[in-house]
Amino acid sequence: MFYHIDCIEGARNHLPDASVDLIITDPPYGIGGDTLHKHYNRNEDFVLDGYIEVPMEEYPAFTNDWIKEAERVLKPGGSMYIVSGYTNLVHILNALGKTRLKEVNHIIWKFNFGVYTSKKFISSHYHILYYVKPGNTPVFNTFARYADTEKNETEGGSLNYQDREDVWQINKEFKPGKIKNKNELPTQLLTKMIQYSSNEGDLVCDFFLGSFSTAKVAIGLNRRACGFEKSAIAYNYQMQEIKQVVPGGLLEQLRVPPANIYVNQSKPLTEEEKSTILSRFDALKADGKTKKAAIELMGLEFGRGPWSLERILKNRNA
Repeated sequence: MFYHIDCIEGARNHLPDASVDLIITDPPYGIGGDTLHKHYNRNEDFVLDGYIEVPMEEYPAFTNDWIKEAERVLKPGGSMYIVSGYTNLVHILNALGKTRLKEVNHIIWKFNFGVYTSKKFISSHYHILYYVKPGNTPVFNTFARYADTEKNETEGGSLNYQDREDVWQINKEFKPGKIKNKNELPTQLLTKMIQYSSNEGDLVCDFFLGSFSTAKVAIGLNRRACGFEKSAIAYNYQMQEIKQVVPGGLLEQLRVPPANIYVNQSKPLTEEEKSTILSRFDALKADGKTKKAAIELMGLEFGRGPWSLERILKNRNA
């Protein structure tokens, strides 16, 4: 399922229509990535040679072609995450705009140690474009990482809410003295996308395998993986590395959230239930409970979240 071939040709030759559940990919940035070490203070001693960049003048057409293939191979309801810098982001957005794919989120990935500059603001983030293919209900495992009532003990607030905000602060991984690719997405970042947007056994595809990080994490999370890599050096090295990945080996490292409490949160409210909630609230208030304490207690009793209960109380007073 891993091919040493250009991703556009590879997808056309090897991936049927509507065959992939999730695409996570980090395309070439089109900014001379093969020569960046000449401009920045970066030790390239352990970086694999053979990084293949896309010339700026070819970037729009190249992006249109690979995104068109990505749209074709995605299943209806399938999801895609594209990681990009800002330089050629416009070409990726333009290409996506020519497809039937629908934007869900434009995520900002804030990382540690941006490239230092003295005459402008330091760039220390990438863009992650999260799109889905219409035609079926997308996989989105809302509570895969945190249950509905878990709280941030340090800062306060819902851990689930905070984990699903569209600004992610996840550090890059540094591997001193180890062989690596020029650009590698951290395991923590890939795990988050795969947990939310796929299930075990799903097929995860990376059009630009590079370090095979997406494939390695997908296999470690008991998903199937496929993809393409044009660089012979990267492909040959990583094909040996990926043989060491144990299917499902990362599952035991995942945090297992407790069971949800608000089990009725997505269910429609009946007039009878609203009346019962209001009567219960009045009884708790008469018993000396504060509004906050009453809502917390009713959340457990009725399996409804605090915002839902707040709306019922607000509508009565409207």
